[in-house]
Amino acid sequence: MHASVLGWLGAALSIALPWPQVWRSCVQRHTTGLSATASWLTFALPIGWITYGLLSGERVQVVTNTITGTASLAVLVALLGARRELRTGRMLAGSAGAAVVMLATALGCGAAAALLPGSGRVIADFLGTVLVAASIMSAVPQPLALLRDRTQDLSGLSPLRWRLTAGAASAWLAYGALTGQPAVWLSASAGLAGALVVCFVLATRPATSLSALPTGDPVNWRATVTTRNLAMAGV
Repeated sequence: MHASVLGWLGAALSIALPWPQVWRSCVQRHTTGLSATASWLTFALPIGWITYGLLSGERVQVVTNTITGTASLAVLVALLGARRELRTGRMLAGSAGAAVVMLATALGCGAAAALLPGSGRVIADFLGTVLVAASIMSAVPQPLALLRDRTQDLSGLSPLRWRLTAGAASAWLAYGALTGQPAVWLSASAGLAGALVVCFVLATRPATSLSALPTGDPVNWRATVTTRNLAMAGV
């Protein structure tokens, strides 16, 4: 019963976590600071987990990742739409390559399970191993991008999204450990580590001051600073 509660808690937090970022990227049109590679993987990973859930009978994975995958797709579309340089062939090859491999693997596993009745559990275990590696890869780009340049504009990142990510990863880590699913708890461990780094960077970034702004209309500056300070507070 404890494992079931943790699973649905992780599902609830996972379902909630993308929406602050959807609001910021799709409604407010703020995308600066987002990693294209991480965004592509965040879209591709739910499809892998949906396939894993179908093969292993984990309904909670199917429900959760169907919703989060839809939200991640919205953020990815907003990012690519706002930043033209990310749509060039060279940039797409670099940022979307790992996501394409993940999608192809999930599709291949689904096809193999359909052609080989009774092999779902074995194929799910194989896919789980791939998902662990992909989760580790997806947890690296965003924190690394922030650590490389601590002065960059982070207005496109939602602090609330990353706090929810840390909470969801903690719940999935415990759920995976209690249910004996290494793919789940190892993936959650990578996600938790990445989320904690992003939360730390967002919490410790220096506030923008009026004195640092160029001359011009002070009213507009104050509005800009107010907006940025609200973002820093996680609004």
